[in-house]
Amino acid sequence: MRHRLMAFLAALGLTAAAAACVSSLAARPSGPDPLAATGQWSANQAGQAPTPPMGWNTWNAFYYNIDEQKVMASVQIIVDSGLAAAGYRNVNLDDGWWLRRRQPDGRMIINAQRFPSAATADGETSFRPLTDRLHAMGLRAGIYSDIGRNTCGQAYGPDTSNQPQGSMGEREVGLYDHIDQDIALYFEEWGFDYIKVDGCGIRAFGAAAPRVRNGTYRELAPLIDMHAVSRTDIAAVRGLFGEVARSLARHNRDGDYTYSICLWGSANVRAWGKDVGNLSRTSDDISASWPRMLTNFDTTVTRALYAQPGAWNDPDMLFIGSGDFDADHMVEARSHFGLWAIVNAPLLIGFDLRRATGEQLALLGNRDIIALNQDPAGHQAVPAYLSEDVQILVKTLADGDKGVAIFNRGMAPIEAVLTAAHLKMDPSAPIALSDLWTGARTTFEKERVFAVAPRQTLMFRARGARALANGVYLSEVPGDINVAADGIVAPTADPTIHRSVTPWTRTRGPGEMPSYAGWGGAQADRSPFSEPLRMAGRIHEIGIGVLANSRLEARNRGFRHFSASVGIDDAAALRDRPATFAVYGDGRLIAQSRAVRADEGPVEIEADIEGVAILELVTRAAGETGLGLPVVWGEARLLR
Repeated sequence: MRHRLMAFLAALGLTAAAAACVSSLAARPSGPDPLAATGQWSANQAGQAPTPPMGWNTWNAFYYNIDEQKVMASVQIIVDSGLAAAGYRNVNLDDGWWLRRRQPDGRMIINAQRFPSAATADGETSFRPLTDRLHAMGLRAGIYSDIGRNTCGQAYGPDTSNQPQGSMGEREVGLYDHIDQDIALYFEEWGFDYIKVDGCGIRAFGAAAPRVRNGTYRELAPLIDMHAVSRTDIAAVRGLFGEVARSLARHNRDGDYTYSICLWGSANVRAWGKDVGNLSRTSDDISASWPRMLTNFDTTVTRALYAQPGAWNDPDMLFIGSGDFDADHMVEARSHFGLWAIVNAPLLIGFDLRRATGEQLALLGNRDIIALNQDPAGHQAVPAYLSEDVQILVKTLADGDKGVAIFNRGMAPIEAVLTAAHLKMDPSAPIALSDLWTGARTTFEKERVFAVAPRQTLMFRARGARALANGVYLSEVPGDINVAADGIVAPTADPTIHRSVTPWTRTRGPGEMPSYAGWGGAQADRSPFSEPLRMAGRIHEIGIGVLANSRLEARNRGFRHFSASVGIDDAAALRDRPATFAVYGDGRLIAQSRAVRADEGPVEIEADIEGVAILELVTRAAGETGLGLPVVWGEARLLR
């Protein structure tokens, strides 16, 4: 991946050191000190998403052309096929359900021609008959809206068929200026359990937009620039989505709701979406093509520290059943499904299940793969090996086993070596593997070679003696870590994401640059730049890589001792800037290093953590350091 980074910097006319200096010039946000220990877990705990949501969404199957008959036919298959029993319980209506916003009271009116059960004698319409029916089947009901006045369909749809009708005001069906009114209607009156909130309304209706210029829609100055996060009003975007979160809490006193934020990785949502919603889109829309799947996967794969129970990374819905993942491409379909499962992506089927084959239904219902995704510990898989050809991902499970994916991204067969070190297991003891596709069981010691076909993903469950017998490395348990502050001052698009052809523009224009502003974020077992952790020339295969001026929260589940080798990563551009490392327990300082400089090697830091619930790992350095001062919590571990 390093050559992609250098190409990215060269395109900007910057060396790595210059890029660091540019980042360091940005002003730190005003307000409370983000590095001050609080003794609290700050990631979102509201709503209902202890494991990644599973279910079915109308969009990939039908786009705007949805109706009640299509929905209920798919629902019946979900129940009859056993998919509901396997966990697919959310039935989510996407764009295309509305008729208009009634004037002057602003009540939303459903398209009752398409949803006959919504018709009422007074014309107000109600989804309560539909949600009651779904609840009676043991399912949950989801609905779609947009944070702006208007929707993605109104911004980009090819025509006005099945779009909101009426005057300009009646066609403004988004949440803007109606957040509390609409949330109360959808959840209290209509009985929904889940909402997906899109962001096209604050992106696509500026004065220059063709459909604004021709008078079709009212102007709303964009808050989001998909091409430059620096031209995005991050605070305003977060404020609007935060208002939705507060309204959901008001109108769901029992907390039984799920909130999906759909900002496609823009507005630096990586840094705050986990604090506001239950799942947050990391990428633009997926399509039924292999390269596009790679793009979406790449926005999630190195971000395990930004997801935990209650707040998940979302690389978009499953496209199994169509295009490169159809019945003639089951190798690709299995890879798509297995990869989404092991990175704890929501498993939301996007397919017209009336056309599903038995093999496709069996894939979606694979209980062993689903169990990886729904493991209650909630640890997203961490990359043990990354390249543009093959990737090995390892996930720690609640019972101590490891989930493993060996993924061949390319078009040629490859031999991949899985090692005990990848699994953080004892190389001298036997390691048992269960193949999650075939059920075959084997054992090996130290390492094993696998032949992996083009586009194939091997999936295993591994059991063996742990390399760290009396504890756990923090990088093994990312679901117990929250990146409260990652030291990034000026968010930057991540250059390591696969740049596929955008399906809706094809090769028009200059090509897509991912909007996902994840460059420099904290990583498990790697530096913030996806490189090996290295201090004073020595590589540390295990640890947390993060920028200076950062704060990590970690749950302590009964461990008694914390230990790490800390220092400045050899990749640092600001080599004369010392950093200090501190450990807090429930808000109280319990250990602190001296000031550490580059090239002098790591120092040891230890702390007694018996009885501590929340650890905070804080790294401070003077001045603005930005991307110029990556640091290492090497071998950071919790011991019994």
